[in-house]
Amino acid sequence: MDLELAPADLTFRDEVRAFLDANLTDELRQAARRATSVFIDKAYSLPWQKILHARGWAAPSWPKEYGGPGWTDAQRYIFAAECARAGAPGLAPMGLRMVGPVLMRYGSPEQKAHYLPRILSGEDYWCQGYSEPGAGSDLASLQLAATVDGSDYVLSGSKIWTTHAHVANRMFCLVRTRREGKPQAGITFLLLDMASPGVTVRPIVTLAGDHEVNQVFFDQVRVPIANRLGDENDGWTVAKALLEFERGGGGAPGLRVALERLIAMAGAAPADGGGRLLDDPGFRIKLAKLAISLDAVETTELRVLAALGAGQSPGPISSVMKIQTTELMQKIDELALDALGPYAAAHQPAARAPGANLPFVGPEEGLTTTARYLNDRAGSIYGGTNEIQRDIVARLILGL
Repeated sequence: MDLELAPADLTFRDEVRAFLDANLTDELRQAARRATSVFIDKAYSLPWQKILHARGWAAPSWPKEYGGPGWTDAQRYIFAAECARAGAPGLAPMGLRMVGPVLMRYGSPEQKAHYLPRILSGEDYWCQGYSEPGAGSDLASLQLAATVDGSDYVLSGSKIWTTHAHVANRMFCLVRTRREGKPQAGITFLLLDMASPGVTVRPIVTLAGDHEVNQVFFDQVRVPIANRLGDENDGWTVAKALLEFERGGGGAPGLRVALERLIAMAGAAPADGGGRLLDDPGFRIKLAKLAISLDAVETTELRVLAALGAGQSPGPISSVMKIQTTELMQKIDELALDALGPYAAAHQPAARAPGANLPFVGPEEGLTTTARYLNDRAGSIYGGTNEIQRDIVARLILGL
């Protein structure tokens, strides 16, 4: 794998930079800067998606036949790195990076023709119905029941930790269609309308004070059988493929920006007139360890992108990436709290809201530090706990 950029890639990088400079508004940059998780407020991510869609750049990993740019793996990585460098808001991953790719693989021609253009344009905004109160990492134990009634499935049960369910108009959902036999062999993958009668969304406010996740209840909700993706009772196959895309990289450029932000905070002169934290040898050693780990993550991520570019699935290496990116982010968060010092105790959710023009204490970079720390604690849980990912690595990569 050649890590040097070819002349054509350098030209592409300059094209991306010029586009970002011309189209990223101060409002969009502030929304990204004050975000406390990977999920940007829909009021900012969708306008940015529409700008990218007009250029044909909303879905970097999609092939041309489905409306993507048909980029190489190097171009995709360059684009992600430049967006992170420029402070662009991230796009909602549920449609573009998760259900979109599995629709391409498992969807019928009718499903592809209907959903893929709407995902690209942002007309359909998706949430993921996987976890349940009794089924998190042990997803095979899910119980949301779906029984056939004529041309519909009828759903009864609930999902939990459903990110952006309160603003989504679509959900991709795993349901229980058979109870006998192996649990994985009784799961079906459905696409449903969040406006369906019987769907109730209740908010869950996080430790950071954000409303990002929800519990969703289904009371005799009817979903057309035509909205099934893949075969009945074979949803586990579809779900595994989707989780590979959810776990499979894309985090290194954002981690690089977070590390640079941490270094800038540590290099600032403290308000009490004392010495800079960046001058402390022990702290510099910690920074060096993070930088080395980030270099390793970037290299592994490039391997994943190369595999995707060759038409391969990320496979179990996506579990390695999920572990490394989430745990490295948590380590950066911990040092950021040290760099922020006593200002980390200030709870200022109103001041950090995008578009807010309120007074705040401490540096602006510190407005999101504690909230990021609290939100990122969930990173080693969502998408399959890191303990489960280590089991996958042990079995499928190390052969233990």
